[in-house]
Amino acid sequence: MIDPQILRTDPERIRESQRRRGENVELVDFLVAADVTKRAAQQEFEDLRGRQNTLSKEIGPLQGALKQAADAATKAEVQTRVAALMADASELAEQVKTAEATFNAASAAADLLLLQLGNLVNVESPVGGEADFKVLQQVGTPRDFAAEGFEPKDHLDIGELLGAIDTGRGAKVSGARFFYLVGVGAQLEFALLNLAMAQAMGNGLIPVITPTMVLPSAMEGTGFLGQAAENVYRIESDDMYLVGTSEVALAAFHGDEIIDADQLPLRYAGWSTCFRREAGSYGKDTRGIIRVHQFDKVEMFVFTTPEDAEAEHQRLLQWEKDFMDALEIPYRVIDVATGDLGSSAARKFDIEAWIPTQGTYREVTSTSNTTEFQARRLKIRMRAGKEVRPLATLNGTLCAMPRVIVAILENHQQADGSVRIPAALQPFLAGQQVFTPKA
Repeated sequence: MIDPQILRTDPERIRESQRRRGENVELVDFLVAADVTKRAAQQEFEDLRGRQNTLSKEIGPLQGALKQAADAATKAEVQTRVAALMADASELAEQVKTAEATFNAASAAADLLLLQLGNLVNVESPVGGEADFKVLQQVGTPRDFAAEGFEPKDHLDIGELLGAIDTGRGAKVSGARFFYLVGVGAQLEFALLNLAMAQAMGNGLIPVITPTMVLPSAMEGTGFLGQAAENVYRIESDDMYLVGTSEVALAAFHGDEIIDADQLPLRYAGWSTCFRREAGSYGKDTRGIIRVHQFDKVEMFVFTTPEDAEAEHQRLLQWEKDFMDALEIPYRVIDVATGDLGSSAARKFDIEAWIPTQGTYREVTSTSNTTEFQARRLKIRMRAGKEVRPLATLNGTLCAMPRVIVAILENHQQADGSVRIPAALQPFLAGQQVFTPKA
């Protein structure tokens, strides 16, 4: 969530962010009103509780004086005074109870509205929807297959020739958009995992194997129960969720903790199986393994100071580019438009790989600067000297297996149906240089 102080001192900044996102601007006015009500209720509660404490301090000494009263007249006078104060205390206790309930209700109402608000977008992000991104860089040149004398096959045809991908049996066993990676397909994924983790560890990231089932607090804390809720698998009998990215488990790893500033940045590389319903993509990419319900992914996650977050964002992007360069795949880097950021991101960069048979670039990695948004929700703070304040979190996909496999098979295919293995992967495949079709 955003800093409530910004709501109180600069609500127009939040309205502008909402406009850039294409989201409800009126929500800010509701929030301002709810925050005023909450603070008034809090003040009333605290004033009454203060009076209650003062009254308690008065009653104590009088009860002591009552025990020490030397004559009946004095004792009667003190008893009268104590009785009056006790009556006031009883009435005040009811007022405090009512005021506390009013404050709790007002606080819950304000927090519920605040959870509906997305992160404040970076003003440098292009404004618009999914198609309004800005291309920042284009790397590599797509192959001219016509000049090479053959028409490229799509990844599924290649995968079937190699005996690497089986969507038919995936559908038979689990339904549409599930698949098997078999033989060299499985070997390729393991090689990608090893390459990704070797690179991550070489860059100082701590490897983590994360849970794939999390509590609602982790999903809500990372912002995945808002706009993205339709794509989340929920296990109703246990009130748990299957993660769509290890970002969720990595973000919640330090939930409710205070981290010393001299420990930052903390950088992790998490591997997990991921699950997405793809509810809003009916009819899209139904062929092959581009858009599937289950896949494996290596995700980078960073806890750092707010001041260093933008530099860390560029660092994550560079590591993603290094990985793509190692795979020898043409790609471009885009600055994602404000309407396509997701609720947690202030700014997001995507890397899109060239897919020859589609004649276009498709997203394979992304990296987001979520500033203090997730940390505030998850109550993760940093201590610098005597100051304790929220830190910043960032995430970046290093390798989402299916789409990277798609890009490798299509970009490195040969006329005879074989696939050249990028040099960076060969050490993880016992030096093998080519995948050849099954006899």
